[in-house]
Amino acid sequence: MQQDKTHFDIAVVGGGMVGAAAACLLAQQGWQIAVIEQTEPDAYSPEQAMDLRVSAISPASVRLLQQAGVWDALLAMRIRAYTELATWEVPGLETHFHAQEAGVPELGFIVENRLIQLALWQRLQTLPNVTLLCPAQVSALVQQSEDATVTLNNGQTITAAWLLAADGANSRLRSMAGIGINRWDYRQDCMLINVDLEDDAPPITWQQFYPNGPRAFLPLAGHKASLVWYDTPEKIAQLVALSPTQLEREVKRHFPEQLPACTVTQSGAFPLIRRHAQHYYQGRVILLGDAAHTIHPLAGQGVNLGFKDVACLVDLWQNARQKQLPFGTEQLKQYERRRLCDNSMMQSAMDLFYAGFSAPHAPLKILRNVALLVADNAGLVKRKALRYALGL
Repeated sequence: MQQDKTHFDIAVVGGGMVGAAAACLLAQQGWQIAVIEQTEPDAYSPEQAMDLRVSAISPASVRLLQQAGVWDALLAMRIRAYTELATWEVPGLETHFHAQEAGVPELGFIVENRLIQLALWQRLQTLPNVTLLCPAQVSALVQQSEDATVTLNNGQTITAAWLLAADGANSRLRSMAGIGINRWDYRQDCMLINVDLEDDAPPITWQQFYPNGPRAFLPLAGHKASLVWYDTPEKIAQLVALSPTQLEREVKRHFPEQLPACTVTQSGAFPLIRRHAQHYYQGRVILLGDAAHTIHPLAGQGVNLGFKDVACLVDLWQNARQKQLPFGTEQLKQYERRRLCDNSMMQSAMDLFYAGFSAPHAPLKILRNVALLVADNAGLVKRKALRYALGL
């Protein structure tokens, strides 16, 4: 879908969850917005199979989606609340987090990524100051002192005062802007496995740590769940080659006994890579979400960090407007300072978990399991850590 307008206040490159959320919230401030995206999300019907890609949406992210005016639409589709989170390596030495400890009714919701994007797109289509350019992709960038010009792969040219790069971990716009990244391969792959259950999934998400990576359970709507299997690239490649029946046997052999009886319906895999942009902006280009940072997904914080980027940037834009100040270098510095710190802390915490539970040495194994037991009885410290992780 295209319109004739060629100049915008803000052009969002990438209409996925993070980019579409930024476009909604900034459009609600009154800015003229363009969204450039390659593929429009498919329509929803209850009969559709569950997508493999799901996110654990925190209470802070729920608030942002409510502010964007899309949470009710998601409630009308498919979501699954969970009220407990458990993690362990040795059975009996477990850490449990409960919603009541954080003073909230739920710890979060498991939602298919595509449905979050779809709800946001449906909202964007109702906003008169939003132009959706789809299918389209940026093929060239020229930056000026007061704006930037992008050429799309269909030959169309548009200008905008600001460009938001929300086009994913391999962001083309980030590369065009000359922003480098620090990258680290975890030497670990992740397999996502959708399963059917005999009964409704319990409202708990859990993961057990193994030498080659954790195995996790995420409840989905209905009698369904998502399993996550982290392992060496060689092991995951072997699992990918199996039939659903063969994979089901492997799941039953290798997942903890807490796994309910299940039937494998679909699966897919991807490598795990840590990335962090060396800068969050360059000229008129500002990075958001995976374009700025990717994180080990074992705590499910990826999209929540992206939404926190959005909330921070939108707030800075709104504050500048209320003070009748132009959005500029001062706001960009604040954005980078705030988000760089938070994102780095979360990346480092996930790296610590990854490294700590990958080490095979007996003293370290004892130490980390004692740490889990201590964490389960940490009282106020545990509650504060939980509320921080939930964005409260």
